[in-house]
Amino acid sequence: MIRLSRLSDYAVSLMTHIAHAAGDTHNAHDLAETAHLPAPTVSKILATLAREELLESVRGRQGGYRLAQDSTEISVEDIIAAVDGPIALTQCVDPGPGSCDVEAFCPSSAHWHRINEAIRQALGGVTLAELTAPVAFPEQRFVDRPPVVGAGSGG
Repeated sequence: MIRLSRLSDYAVSLMTHIAHAAGDTHNAHDLAETAHLPAPTVSKILATLAREELLESVRGRQGGYRLAQDSTEISVEDIIAAVDGPIALTQCVDPGPGSCDVEAFCPSSAHWHRINEAIRQALGGVTLAELTAPVAFPEQRFVDRPPVVGAGSGG
């Protein structure tokens, strides 16, 4: 199973909350309450995102964080990479030679770069602006089927 780290998941969520009111400054405490996340974790993530220049820190009484770029310029890949580092599904695609002990013997190692790049491009193709857009559910289309006997009728 391929799964994002908890911190990356939280970072995407926090960035989405911030992008909903992109011109505003957001403090860690309020974001923690809004996102239902622990305040220390939120503070850590926001500091990381600011260090990676996805957020800018605003000092002072009304301080906090705001987007450092337009939400159309920030991708999901950018957010994940800011928190977890470059996307690398296996050791084969880690930068630098010798990151995998069995690379020379593995018949699939040459293909992991292609797989990793496809996932990286997919995440890079989704912007923060798209994550904040309302979801339009396609109209449901029902296929003519015979009714299921007893389904939902209680007997």
